[in-house]
Amino acid sequence: MKRQVAVLGAGSWGTALASVLAENGHEVTVWARRKEQVDEINRNRTNEKYLPEATLPEGILATDDLREAVTDKSLVVFVLPSQSMRHVAAAAKTWIRDDALIVHASKGFEAESWKRMSEVLSEELGENRAERITVLSGPSHAEEVIRKFPTTVVVASRSQSAAETVQGLFMNRYFRVYTNPDVVGVEVGGALKNIIALAAGLVDGLHFGDNAKAALITRGLAEIARLGLAMGAQAITFAGLAGVGDLVVTCTSRHSRNWRAGYQISQGKSVPEVLREMGMVVEGIQTTRAAWMLSSKYGVEMPLAHQLYAVLFEEKKPEQAAWDLMTRGRTQELEEMVQGW
Repeated sequence: MKRQVAVLGAGSWGTALASVLAENGHEVTVWARRKEQVDEINRNRTNEKYLPEATLPEGILATDDLREAVTDKSLVVFVLPSQSMRHVAAAAKTWIRDDALIVHASKGFEAESWKRMSEVLSEELGENRAERITVLSGPSHAEEVIRKFPTTVVVASRSQSAAETVQGLFMNRYFRVYTNPDVVGVEVGGALKNIIALAAGLVDGLHFGDNAKAALITRGLAEIARLGLAMGAQAITFAGLAGVGDLVVTCTSRHSRNWRAGYQISQGKSVPEVLREMGMVVEGIQTTRAAWMLSSKYGVEMPLAHQLYAVLFEEKKPEQAAWDLMTRGRTQELEEMVQGW
C-alpha cells in the first residue's frame, strides 16, 4: 500500500533511504535545512554534496519547512546526526500524526545524557508512541544503496507488528530487510562500530597490515558486545547485521567517513582539521567519548575505546596507543563475552 512518507535529513543516508521508499512507490517528502539543497533536489533531482552523480527518483519532493514535511504522513523517518535528534523531534512533535510509524536510522548516542536515539525519540514524541518507534541499521553504505547494489539491513522495535510493517515498506529486490526484537543491541552495535572504524582508519594509515586490522575488528566486536550486554542487549544480535555485519563494512570500506577520519588523523591532522575538511558529521568521534563514559558507568573494560579516546581528546600518538594495547597483561580471548551466546 502506498504511503505518504517524511524523511527528516537530506544527507547521504537520508537521501538513499528516501530513494528506496520512492522506488517502492511511496510519496516521499525530504526535509532539509538549506534552501539551496531543497532547490537542487526539486529542480535537478540531484544531491551532489552527499551523493555525487546520483539521480534521484521522481517520487521525492524536498522542503525546508518541517511542518510541511511531517503533516499527514503515516511514516516519519529520522535520519539526523545524533546531536540534532532531540531538537528536531521536539519541533516536529506537534504535527506528527498519533498513529504514524516512526523510524530512525541514526547511529550514535546523545551527548551528555549518553542516551540511545530511540530513548530520545520516546522522551520527545511521548511514551505513548514508543511501540511505534523502530530502528533501521546494518551494513549499508548510501553510495551503494543509491546505485541499487544488493544491501541487507535490520529493523528493530519493541513491537513486532511495527517492525514487520516497516520491513514491508522498505524491502525490495536490492534492499533486503530483516526484523529483530533487540532494540538495545541494534542501536549499540550501530553506534559503537563507528569508533572501531575510526581505529581501523588509524591502523591503515599507519600501515600496520592485515593482521592488525583483523585483530582490531575481532577485539572491537568483543568490546561492543561486552558493553551491549551490560546495557541489556541480547548477545546474538552482535553476530548479526547490526553487529559484525556493520562492523566489517565500516572498517573495510573507503566509503566510511569514520574510516576516512581515522586515516587522516593518522597522517597528523587534528580532529578539528578533519571535521572542517570533511564538512560532514563523523559520529564516531562523539561516540568515542560516549563509550568512554558508558564503560565507566557500567564497569565494562574497553581498552580499544579508551586508547582511541586518548588519541582523539588527549593528544596521544596513535603509534603509542597501538603499542600500549599490544603490551597489555595476558588474558583469555573469550572472557565474559561468551555469556549469553
